[in-house]
Amino acid sequence: MTRTLPKQPKKQITIFEGNKIRRLWDEKQEKWHFSVIDIIAILIEQPDFKKAQSYWTTLKSRLKQEGNESVTKCDKLKLQSADGKYYKTDVADVETILRLIQSVPSPKAEPVKLWLARVGYERIEEINDPGKALNRSRDYWQRMGRSAKWIQQRMMGQEIRNKLTDYWSEHEVTKEKEFALLTNIIHKEWTDLTTRQHKNLKKIKQENLRDHMSEAELLFTTLAELSTANIAKKEQARGFRKNVPPAKKGGAVAKRARRDYELQTGQKVVTRENILPTHKKKASGKLLK
Repeated sequence: MTRTLPKQPKKQITIFEGNKIRRLWDEKQEKWHFSVIDIIAILIEQPDFKKAQSYWTTLKSRLKQEGNESVTKCDKLKLQSADGKYYKTDVADVETILRLIQSVPSPKAEPVKLWLARVGYERIEEINDPGKALNRSRDYWQRMGRSAKWIQQRMMGQEIRNKLTDYWSEHEVTKEKEFALLTNIIHKEWTDLTTRQHKNLKKIKQENLRDHMSEAELLFTTLAELSTANIAKKEQARGFRKNVPPAKKGGAVAKRARRDYELQTGQKVVTRENILPTHKKKASGKLLK
């Protein structure tokens, strides 16, 4: 079954024992939808996506033949894959995932069940108290080794980002692809790089680019998005096409500021700096400076 979630579900990646699990929050039903293949990969301890996908295809076929209702309750939603593109992927809510787990003999079954119950509860907590979500983010960045100053800059930037996306949502920019395109326009305008090129520069793939930005990169990203939001409001931009010019103008504001900063300080704003785990940096060759 293919279904569309209500306007702009919150895209997130969560972690179980070092393994990434893609998920989407359904605002209307107030519950998470998890990638079934990501869960299966953990249960069968298979890091190879294609092999995990093959296992799920076989299991799904068997369950259908047995008349198992869990399979029919799986939706297909677009999730981001390793190549950065979005593909329709089997997802299921916590209740359905728990039922599917019963069909996979695995020593990971019980730990995954407990983990699913916890993350579901955490989201309900965050709805009732948004401050808890901020605290979790802060704890996560601290574990990544970020300074208090960096964390403050990251959180301020996220607040500005949220205001911009709220404006888009309220002014007929509702498609996920349009959000991504406008974001990329702003980013390329001020950095002279697409978001993909910026990620490549930092040698990161699925990681959140902003979590690997320097304080300066975060600051100029925030300036670009703040400028875009205010210009869009001034021009009363509505719809994707009308929001393209404000995106370019907002990015241009930050570009002019970036060039002046670089001229006066002799320091580049856009850099290779990131905070990948040491083993990932070694795998990519030389340690980045």
